[in-house]
Amino acid sequence: MASADLRDELTCSICKDIYTDPVTLRCGHNFCRVCIDRLPDTDGGYGEYSCPECRATFHKRPPLQKNITLCNVVENFLSTQRHQGEITGICCTYCIHSPVPAVRSCLMCEASLCDNHLKIHSKSSEHVLSDPSTSLEIRKCSVHKKILEYYCTEDAACICVSCSLAGEHRGHRVEMLEEAFGKKKEKLRNVLQQLLTKRKKTEERVRSLEESKRKAQEKAAGEAERVTALCTDIRRQLDEMEKKVLSDIFRSEEKMLLSLSDVIQKLEIKKDELSRKMRHIEELCNMTDPLTVLQEPDTGDLCDPEGEEGGDEDTRGHNGGNEETEGHDGGDEATGGHDGGDWGAELISHISQTLSAMITDTNVIFHVEDSADILLDVNTAANNLLISDDLKTATWTEITQNRPETAERFQINKVMSGRRFTSGRHYWDVETRGSPSWRVAICYPTMDRRGDQSYIGYNKKSWGLYGGQGNNNQYSVRHDSKVIRLPHQISSDRFRICLDYEAGQLSFYELCDPIRHLHTFTATFSEPLHALLAVSKGSIRILGNS
Repeated sequence: MASADLRDELTCSICKDIYTDPVTLRCGHNFCRVCIDRLPDTDGGYGEYSCPECRATFHKRPPLQKNITLCNVVENFLSTQRHQGEITGICCTYCIHSPVPAVRSCLMCEASLCDNHLKIHSKSSEHVLSDPSTSLEIRKCSVHKKILEYYCTEDAACICVSCSLAGEHRGHRVEMLEEAFGKKKEKLRNVLQQLLTKRKKTEERVRSLEESKRKAQEKAAGEAERVTALCTDIRRQLDEMEKKVLSDIFRSEEKMLLSLSDVIQKLEIKKDELSRKMRHIEELCNMTDPLTVLQEPDTGDLCDPEGEEGGDEDTRGHNGGNEETEGHDGGDEATGGHDGGDWGAELISHISQTLSAMITDTNVIFHVEDSADILLDVNTAANNLLISDDLKTATWTEITQNRPETAERFQINKVMSGRRFTSGRHYWDVETRGSPSWRVAICYPTMDRRGDQSYIGYNKKSWGLYGGQGNNNQYSVRHDSKVIRLPHQISSDRFRICLDYEAGQLSFYELCDPIRHLHTFTATFSEPLHALLAVSKGSIRILGNS
């Protein structure tokens, strides 16, 4: 039903406006509650009541029943009208009593029409209808005041018939407005499609960056967790070191105090004996009787030098009078200061070295600038190694790969990275997979590819870590044919290689919990460096950056 017809149906016959709180009489007609309440109670004083619409009479005042359905219809209609008014803001030019939304506008009449007035509007072709608009003058030619019906393709302008026949667009190629409109919309659709494609690519890029952001956050969280674990372990070691050192200090102090107390006690006894002798000699010196003085034993006996000497020996015996005990307790003065000072300096030096090693390990593990993206160079891979499509994994195989024999290809078991390092600090992680014997290393590109000099660590151009069951399930490191057996048992299949080119340091770590330092090479690098992998059975993989 058209909106104007629906409005008529929803109009109260008393106030001629949209129903407000509609109520229904028994005859079925509806009125506003306020309107029906304002009518006289009786009709003409005869004690009867009548319906204003059909004049049906009632002997008693009829009850007013609220029409809930009609209330809902009115509410929905008013809501729709408000919505349409908000969208277009254009009302019918001819509905002067109440605003009714316009559905079309006539360019000829320069008027907007509702459904009802559109039905009675002229159907002549001169009366061009368009969507409702308040600026109808813009749809007419500003020069000839005629409707714009054509489109000049040369000037990209909307024109009227006079402009095309006699105006400034005479002789130009023109199209009907609707035809040009269709072409323009088709062009816009193509542009829209291109924009949609670009937006899709942009969204994919955003998702990719969000994923990279998530991975970066996870990586940072992992590094933070490892730092926390390492610092916790350092604090634990420091606590244990403190307890041990304090225990050693107190034990040494107790030993020294016991020894000194024993010496002091003997010296106190000796002092008392000397005091007694001194008093006796003083008494003799004060006597006037020659006979008594002369009858006393010789004063040399009283001094008893041999006894004193023996006493000193006893004292030295407690203090460590021989060379062997002096090395531990010292003599009278050495016991109190010199030896204890040496022991303290040695202890402080040990603590300093331990802390320095911890700090160095922490810096090497976490203060790196680049998590290197390593790809294997198939051109260097031995023909008994399979290289994965992503150039990350090397797998030992009994089936010989028919790759061309070139000067850069290793003879057996090894493959080098395509990326080389000439400066900076970098690290990469590797994972061994069921290999009984594996090697991870760095090397110069001039390293031999055949013969004895092609073995990792058996030349001056490679530095390597060996591991696996074939290595007695222990680690060893090799360079320039020198082998260092490491005390660590293998407890993980993941390892980290850290390179500081300028500092000349190459460090190997086992990625257990907490991370464990295995060994650090120190050298002066003179050529570019490449990552180098070797595997005998099983496989070895460079882990991706995550």
